Amino acid sequence: MFCFQCEQTAGGTGCTKGGVCGKTPEVAALQDLLIYELKGLSLGALEADKVGIHDEEVDRFTVEALFSTLTNVDFDPDRFVVLLNQGVKLREQLREKVKKAGGKADFADESALFQPAATLEGLVAQGDKVGIKSDPQADPDVLALKELLIYGIKGVAAYADHARILGKTDAAITRFLYEALAATRNAALGVNDLVSLVLKCGEINLKTMELLDAAHTETYGHPVPTAVPLGAKKGKAILVSGHDLKDLDELLQQTAGKGINVYTHGEMLPTHGYPGLKKHPHFYGHYGTAWQNQKKEFAAFPGAILMTTNCIQKPAESYQDNIFTAGLVGWPGVTHIADRNFTPVIEKALALHGFPEDVPGKSVLVGFGRNAVLGVADKVIEGVKSKAIRHFFLVAGCDGAKPGRNYYTEFVEKVPKDCVVLTLACGKFRFFDKDLGDIGGIPRLLDIGQCNDAYSAIAIAGALANAFGCGVNDLPLSMVLSWYEQKAVAILLTLLHLGIRDIRLGPSLPAFVTPNILNVLVQNFNIMPISTPDEDLKAILG
Repeated sequence: MFCFQCEQTAGGTGCTKGGVCGKTPEVAALQDLLIYELKGLSLGALEADKVGIHDEEVDRFTVEALFSTLTNVDFDPDRFVVLLNQGVKLREQLREKVKKAGGKADFADESALFQPAATLEGLVAQGDKVGIKSDPQADPDVLALKELLIYGIKGVAAYADHARILGKTDAAITRFLYEALAATRNAALGVNDLVSLVLKCGEINLKTMELLDAAHTETYGHPVPTAVPLGAKKGKAILVSGHDLKDLDELLQQTAGKGINVYTHGEMLPTHGYPGLKKHPHFYGHYGTAWQNQKKEFAAFPGAILMTTNCIQKPAESYQDNIFTAGLVGWPGVTHIADRNFTPVIEKALALHGFPEDVPGKSVLVGFGRNAVLGVADKVIEGVKSKAIRHFFLVAGCDGAKPGRNYYTEFVEKVPKDCVVLTLACGKFRFFDKDLGDIGGIPRLLDIGQCNDAYSAIAIAGALANAFGCGVNDLPLSMVLSWYEQKAVAILLTLLHLGIRDIRLGPSLPAFVTPNILNVLVQNFNIMPISTPDEDLKAILG
């Protein structure tokens, strides 16, 4: 195997014997094969578009298949076998539709002719032949941009899937997914062509995140500032991790009146701010921190655990019988809930002992999405004009286990008291429970939400720029970001599409970006690696 799509990739160069994430070489090969198959499917989908054919089933499959290959989502080889066979079936059905409509239905590209082997072993062998290193003659810079594009659309697909689950779709998004996939099979495209496509990926991701924002807020209301207990309440318990609001909503409805308290974990923390979710009296509090700490935290949790969408790690034996997966997330041997009937989760929670007594703990504030922050924009603007607020820092992104991430804790601790820290995604768990006080009633630590809520941060920055009559790059705002997986890649591409400069990125730069491509990013956007908190704060504030 060879995989270097995440920040923690082995040696900072690539995983070759097994994924740091827990992905086996077998699953890695199947994921490579699925991406290869999607490239062939995309050629037919683009032709279908030309003759006025829009296949919703193909769109849904493409989004879900791409999302399934994102880091920490699906580790179950059997489910990839199903996807591979389903993809070829859909490709052939689409081919016949296009042929009948008079469009081009036959392609010489091998990815469009792919036929899956009949056995798991045969599929793995096929996947080994089409991975990242399958063409040793490939130009390193072209390969880097193609992989950057693939990882960007994986992130787009994740956000698109969340929106689709809540009834929001946009054909322009799936069309770009096909365009990007097909482009990676086009040998005529050079560096400049691919740079343009990478930036267009950022543009499409902005559209996708806006769609997801609408899906969330129209369904559950705009988040409102909410204090979330970090302790526990006596009684039976279910812990929900991942990202999916629909899964949480269904679980809350199904557990009503059953004497079970529901807790969030990881990126689900911000869901406590949504009026449509917080109305449930048994939706109690938050347990634990970020995804990479789940083995220790899940082992100590006395109830059932539900993983939604992604961020699963190999379950420890001590809680393997207590954990369930839903949506696209999967692990071999873990019970999967495919239809949102969470009866098995509820029954497990009732069978376990739960918390024997109340556990006291502090609370944290969530719910500072764009609506809440812009609702007090006048106070924010006055704070800047009066110099009570000197600077804003967006310290956001993915958390991870690799050394170097304590930088973000120390950075926030050292931010001067006349500055405000905005945060989102699981990177905040490095400092989410710190009391930074307030400035004129405005908390100095504002939790905007999940990584899925990055649109809120962009909307806030844009609104402040309009209020001050300047560009975002001219605001007293600095972005200090951490990345781990492909949703973070998509967000970074969106920021570059918007022309945002001087982003500090860490804890390390992507292994799939060559020195030449990094130089392009530096020259055009002044993107830079983090150094030390003291040095970076001095460079920003003077």
